[in-house]
Amino acid sequence: MPLNTYSSASGANLHPVKPFERGRETTTDDRRLERLIERLPRFLRARVRWLRQPSLIWVRIPTGVLLIAGGLLSFLPILGLWMLPVGAILLSDDLRSLRALRTRVLDWMERRYPHWFAD
Repeated sequence: MPLNTYSSASGANLHPVKPFERGRETTTDDRRLERLIERLPRFLRARVRWLRQPSLIWVRIPTGVLLIAGGLLSFLPILGLWMLPVGAILLSDDLRSLRALRTRVLDWMERRYPHWFAD
């Protein structure tokens, strides 16, 4: 049985909300993320695209959690703060609560570094 929660803004109109379902609001973010992925080195680009496939939720969520944990342990050798945003972006593909944050971060990045998103 799929996990459904019910959202009621007005109290009268209840509709199921699936927290792991991608919605229409991600299309702009997907285009911007794809432009950023294009800037990655070739070997990393292929792995990120593979991880973002919708059918790989069972790999993406543990990978995102591990990247965030590694970012929190950035004082150790090899691990670094770069792991925090990468893990958060991977988790934002599946967790609706992180999508708004991803959109705000991408908006900020697009204002601050417009050349990263240029064609």
